Amino acid sequence: MEDDAPVIYGLEFQARALTPQTAETDAIRFLVGTQSLKYDNQIHIIDFDDENNIINKNVLLHQVGEIWHISASPADKGVLATCYNKIADSRVLTCAAVWRMPEESEPGSHESPDESSSTAHALELLCDLDSVAAHGSVACVVWEPTGDGTRVISLADNHLLLWDLQASSSRALLASSASLEGKGQLRFTSGRWSPHHNCTQVATANDTAVRGWDTRSMRQIYCMENAHGQLVRDLDFNPNKQYYLATCGDDCKVKFWDTRNVAEPVRTLEEHSHWVWNVRYNHSHDQLVLTGSSDSRVILSNMVSISSEPFGHLVDDDDLSDQEERRPEDKSQEPPQDGVIATYEEHEDSVYAVDWSSADPWLFASLSYDGRLVINRVPRALKYHILL
Repeated sequence: MEDDAPVIYGLEFQARALTPQTAETDAIRFLVGTQSLKYDNQIHIIDFDDENNIINKNVLLHQVGEIWHISASPADKGVLATCYNKIADSRVLTCAAVWRMPEESEPGSHESPDESSSTAHALELLCDLDSVAAHGSVACVVWEPTGDGTRVISLADNHLLLWDLQASSSRALLASSASLEGKGQLRFTSGRWSPHHNCTQVATANDTAVRGWDTRSMRQIYCMENAHGQLVRDLDFNPNKQYYLATCGDDCKVKFWDTRNVAEPVRTLEEHSHWVWNVRYNHSHDQLVLTGSSDSRVILSNMVSISSEPFGHLVDDDDLSDQEERRPEDKSQEPPQDGVIATYEEHEDSVYAVDWSSADPWLFASLSYDGRLVINRVPRALKYHILL
């Protein structure tokens, strides 16, 4: 179908950091951070015009270093956090900072005749998170999902740090912290903040383990010691089922867990042929799960059996008219099956990031290391099957 055709945007630099602009629920907008050692790095604000199938972009300068992770405030459209590399005392450190985008950086608000970044605006630094890198290199920064944008968690080496952002995010106070204890060089690789339980739970990945933490006491509440056979790369919470969690890793697998019983995963997917870097639940229809891998593929899976609607969209008998009730073929319909919906192969390099739009539940973006951003839609037939 022509309407399902992907839209591709190319950045001039390599890139691995992608996020939807979480607080923007009207426009389809993604933020992409670049990785260049030679030139000033950039954040590309990508607006997708759904009606005309075109992309509008704006470029902001991020001059402090190459961007390894980017996350957007859930409350303020103009605020974001980046993790970036900088060299200090002949060592490479990954630091984190909170930034504000200039107000005139709406894509399409002005057309620059010159495509170069001569007119690019710079980001305004609001505050550094751990500016002296006292806790080590920062792997990621995650925002409290339903908060007012004043609480973030950063993962620095083996430290889990909870920050309070004060004075319009211009000052960060360390509210509490926890550390991984054990032998060897323990280091967090990623983390997510659960939208459930009044936002009091965070899950983190380090090596092959996945751990849950209570943000009130900063104590560990569950642990899957060997969640994957190799390094765990990413995780995500089911937005509609409070105990369900998805993880992915270097063993090429995606696993789904019930955190009340962590002895075994509930389901396992083995569709990728290389490391799986990203897993993301759809925010509205949690049976839809996206994964991106360094096999250069993006896979959309239907995990309906462990979703919040395992039998599809249920209709009450009271809602059916007499005529509709007489259709026997509906009664014998098989429940939907788990499996791969579609495999997207528009990338030619490792796919380091995938994410759903925060404005349109049927649309998602993927980013490969060569700077190719691809915007795709859920197949129309499946969309109507879920809705109708």
